[in-house]
Amino acid sequence: MTGTSEGLDPVIHPLPKLSICALLAAGPQWVEFRVVRETTGLSDSMVSKHSRALEEAGYIEVRKGGIGRRPRTWFRMTPLGQARYGGHVAALQQLLQREPDQGPTPDA
Repeated sequence: MTGTSEGLDPVIHPLPKLSICALLAAGPQWVEFRVVRETTGLSDSMVSKHSRALEEAGYIEVRKGGIGRRPRTWFRMTPLGQARYGGHVAALQQLLQREPDQGPTPDA
């Protein structure tokens, strides 16, 4: 990657995935699907779609089980996911701290 996008992770960068990663990185070890959905404001299908992409990239783990007769799904960040999320956040912070280019001003 070059320019301002250096260090940004293309897997995490889309807002739905970034929201899921932020929740999992800040929260307890395992987070239930319902909590991810309610906290991020994503629909069930969007949580499923984006969590599947994060799982395929190795950034999160998914555990399925049940409580009583009700099926449940839980997520947690993997060590790889933690590292990539941390790097992504650091790159975002670095972008925010950059001085704007002092190039030529447009003609008025």
